[in-house]
Amino acid sequence: MLLTQSLSNCAHSLPASLQVDIVPSQGEISVGESKFFLCQVAGEAKFKDISWFSPNGERLSPNQQRISVVRNDDFSSTLTIYNANIDDAGIYKCVVSSPEEGDSEATVNVKIFQKLMFKNAPTPQEFKEGDDAVIVCDVVSSLPPTIIWKHKGRDVILKKDVRFIVLSNNYLQIRGIKKTDEGTYRCEGRILARGEINFKDIQVIVNVPPSVRARQSTMNATANLSQSVTLACDADGFPEPTVTWTKDGEPLEEVVDEDKFSLSYDGSELQIRRVDKSDEAEYICIAENKAGEADATIHLKVFAKPKITYVENKTAMELEDQITLTCEASGDPIPSITWRTSTRNISNEEKTLDGRIVVRSHARVSSLTLKDIQYTDAGEYVCTASNTIGQDSQPMYLEVQYAPKLQGPVAVYTWEGNQVNITCEVFAYPSAVISWFRDGQLLPSSNYSNIKIYNTPSASYLEVTPDSENDFGNYNCTAVNRIGQESSEFILVQADTPSSPSIGRVEPYSSSAQVEFDEPEATGGVPILRYKAEWRALGEGDWHTRLYDAKEANVEGMVTITGLRPETTYAVRLSAVNGKGVGELSLPAEFKTQPVRKYSPGCALCSSLLLAPLPCMDLTSSLSQTSPIPALREPSAPKLEGHIGEDGNSIKVNVIKQDDGGSPIRHYLIKYKAHSSEWKPEIRLPSGSDHVMLKSLDWNADYEVYVVAENQQGKSKPAHYAFRTSAQPTVIPGTAVCPGDPGTAAVSPW
Repeated sequence: MLLTQSLSNCAHSLPASLQVDIVPSQGEISVGESKFFLCQVAGEAKFKDISWFSPNGERLSPNQQRISVVRNDDFSSTLTIYNANIDDAGIYKCVVSSPEEGDSEATVNVKIFQKLMFKNAPTPQEFKEGDDAVIVCDVVSSLPPTIIWKHKGRDVILKKDVRFIVLSNNYLQIRGIKKTDEGTYRCEGRILARGEINFKDIQVIVNVPPSVRARQSTMNATANLSQSVTLACDADGFPEPTVTWTKDGEPLEEVVDEDKFSLSYDGSELQIRRVDKSDEAEYICIAENKAGEADATIHLKVFAKPKITYVENKTAMELEDQITLTCEASGDPIPSITWRTSTRNISNEEKTLDGRIVVRSHARVSSLTLKDIQYTDAGEYVCTASNTIGQDSQPMYLEVQYAPKLQGPVAVYTWEGNQVNITCEVFAYPSAVISWFRDGQLLPSSNYSNIKIYNTPSASYLEVTPDSENDFGNYNCTAVNRIGQESSEFILVQADTPSSPSIGRVEPYSSSAQVEFDEPEATGGVPILRYKAEWRALGEGDWHTRLYDAKEANVEGMVTITGLRPETTYAVRLSAVNGKGVGELSLPAEFKTQPVRKYSPGCALCSSLLLAPLPCMDLTSSLSQTSPIPALREPSAPKLEGHIGEDGNSIKVNVIKQDDGGSPIRHYLIKYKAHSSEWKPEIRLPSGSDHVMLKSLDWNADYEVYVVAENQQGKSKPAHYAFRTSAQPTVIPGTAVCPGDPGTAAVSPW
């Protein structure tokens, strides 16, 4: 407050010779400033003392800290006011005392005023975006100042923005402050009476609360594949927010593992290495600055390939009521569990077929219950857990303990002197002890020196070499284990010779004949080894004979006799031969061979090019004069070569013609089959074709092919070719053989 006290500087002296002056004569000090005053005495008289008195009349002591009085010499004294404040204002008096002259004094009126100053106007001042901001600017002055607010050089009031208001205390309010309001604001004070002006620039900072967004709110990963996954958040705000993470509510810093987790430089990306199921959680990224915080949630879903976590081997007794096999598996999604054995998949149809097998599944556990246990239930059971990620399988083993069970051919055929094995197959768990008996006597024994026994884990073989009729008859096989025992009777039967085959049809040629037959109804108990053909011309006494391999003869269902005379009537009969001997003869069948077609060298074209014989001139008389008539006969068997097709289940069989026997080959007869399958229908291949395509064969199967060449004289011996098709591929490639390829269009195997 400006002091208005204004008293003149006066000198009071009694004698005219003593004069006291204060320099300066007036004092005006701003609060906080310092000033000094000099009291001077003029005159000849001696004086004793110079004293200063404060406005309240108190004598000022020398050498005080803030208001100091110092005697300079006999004629002067200095009053110094340091850091003046309002309370220091008033009339200060300098009194000079002299014994001779008495007292004289002078006064000075000290005025103290407050300059325009900013008491509380901090910079910077920070606010949160959207808040009502109040910019503080406290101005002090002896006289009330006028306050003007400026932004970017303009009076904010002139902006006509209703958000800007100067409050009664001269503070500036900005309603709903924005980031664009940020900048330097000038608080300017003016005092018209003194022409005084002062200002303060205040930096206004608008802090923007964070916003955060997860790049993906849900992340998927697969466990145990050494995968890494990166969770990422994008955060905005001012100041730039710091980003931290939590896992299921726990700050990640507390559980951070540098080998497992890593953060980007700004914390916005969290990388998880070697993802496993335990990493599945709710992750929250938190963005924080001085204006606030925000968060975003990321759900990490970790899928896991199934893993069988529990299986258990079991042991049961045959005919036990039931037993349950259990399989537990982990995985995400929850795996489905299926069962199979070494021979079958246990499907729903099989479960309900007889009700003996029941499968129950709940969540990650599946149980397979077997009722009325049978010994055939023993073995390996494979539990397979599957989901969209993959599968896992584990075997378990069921042991079924049961009494021995015996199998094997009950009747075994042989003949005297021919060694044979009687086989007693034993199924038992635990293993059984096997014994052989004859008429209650344990074998072998001294009475049966022609008997030997050979044992394997699954069977016992009784080797018998019959010496006489007494060695034929019953033999007993007995197996014993701790569960029980089983016995079975086997009969050693005297083998017989086969019954007779029956001749069906005879197809004669000029020098040969094909005799078709049906196999004997009875083999005599042992396999047929050969067929014996006997033939003779009518009226002759001796029979011609020939033996044929039974396997080849059975393939064709016929035998071929050769060396016949043209236009001759023959009788033929057949018998079958086994190890015992030659069997019964069939009834004889009569046939007449065909005449010989006359051969002329001039008609060579007939034999070399034509499929069927053309009529040629009868040049017998001339031929007899020039050269002998060559003997005509059946053709030689062709040679066969095979090439598996690119598709893997077809084959091209090349038929390479050999000697035609002097008579043109009419055609080739082709038969083929897979092992342990029936013969396919016979294919008749024209003689002009050099190959046949066999298609749509079984995969991974062994095949055999027989090809016979036929001319007018008869059929050749069969040519044989064996091959194996490829394993079935996942994708069947297209065949490389086109229907229009030369030499194949006229040939169809079906």
